[in-house]
Amino acid sequence: MNYGFFFCDAKKDNFFVQHVDGKNTGLEKKRKKFILRFLRSIFGLKEELFPPSVLITGGGTGGHLFPGIAIAESLIEKDKNTRILFVNTGNAFEKAILSEKRFSLEAIDVEGIKGRGVMAKLKSLFKIPKAFMASIAILKKFQPGIVIGMGSYSSGPVVLAAWVMGIRIVLHEQNFWPGITNRLLSRIADRIYVSFPGTKMISNPEKLRIFGNPVRKEILESAGSLGEHENQLNQTSGKKMTIVVLGGSQGAHSINMAVMEALPYLTSGSNYRFIHQTGVADEATVTEAYKRWEIPGVVKSFFNDMATLYSQADLLICRAGATTVAEVTSIGKSVIFIPYPFAADNHQVLNAKALVDGGAAEMITEDALSGKKLAERIKALADDPERMDEMKRNSKKFGHPDAAEEIIKDIYNLIKGV
Repeated sequence: MNYGFFFCDAKKDNFFVQHVDGKNTGLEKKRKKFILRFLRSIFGLKEELFPPSVLITGGGTGGHLFPGIAIAESLIEKDKNTRILFVNTGNAFEKAILSEKRFSLEAIDVEGIKGRGVMAKLKSLFKIPKAFMASIAILKKFQPGIVIGMGSYSSGPVVLAAWVMGIRIVLHEQNFWPGITNRLLSRIADRIYVSFPGTKMISNPEKLRIFGNPVRKEILESAGSLGEHENQLNQTSGKKMTIVVLGGSQGAHSINMAVMEALPYLTSGSNYRFIHQTGVADEATVTEAYKRWEIPGVVKSFFNDMATLYSQADLLICRAGATTVAEVTSIGKSVIFIPYPFAADNHQVLNAKALVDGGAAEMITEDALSGKKLAERIKALADDPERMDEMKRNSKKFGHPDAAEEIIKDIYNLIKGV
């Protein structure tokens, strides 16, 4: 029989589970299943049923929330009787999106720790015990068969409570470099799904599955019409190159400024058309810039229909958040990434670099960004359609349009003990 012991590495301020006296045999799996049943019985949880009730935790931003929604939608598509509950901090963004998608939400009071002042960190730490107890109450009421942690600080208390209660745990990491919450929770998870080859989180590789980052259905459905749409456009004489500029839902001032500075360099024999999401603050200024340089541009503070934007884009200029990367690669688009420089652990640069190294994208870091350099990259790609096509092909190699389905299949197998 194998025995699991917890060890603490004081030098690295970390803990890990080490199995001794053999490998994880069938007997070990039976022992673990017995322990889980025992823990569930202590907390009054029912035996796992099918379809499983699924609790999805983590959010705060679209990068964590949207993949969770993609998984939830696929679970319901597999079995419409599946019960889904989201648990996070319940900010306005999360409430609006989940309400629109008609998913239930429970909120816990918890705050992040990383990158904050001493007093703010202490305040956040004091909130953890209350959030942990609230999570236990939610889990006892909802009776999930499995908990899916999508990352971010809001998932920490919920996943930890699930572990104490003997509920199976899976984690999903959207970025190349894992966030601190997932790095810590990876030690107690039954399975960990990652989005990039080369992502490393734990010493036990048997837990790891490279399934990619789930993408919303409306984006995937748009991908089916891209080929026909692009063929029609390419047959149109005098077609302008459509460049879609995205800075996230709030826009990105530095990207807006760089594009405006690039326009004078693109006027000579201009064969460009822009669709530009600016955010509220820069909408009027950017609109005026396109008019001044007489370059066609559709400018809005925010576009609701991302699928249509992607279908029209010959080239994307955008940040390198996990959701954007997943959407771009699932449909295969040429892209110039301008990573957000203040992302935790510099994860946007690492996300972009993975694609750049694979010949699927180009990148300009913000400290090297200028209008002239951006214009040069746009011109170079416009003059090299073979390079554009190569980027699209390589982009699709990174894409995982079936990520949600693969995750659900594995979750079902995990619950069944396969």
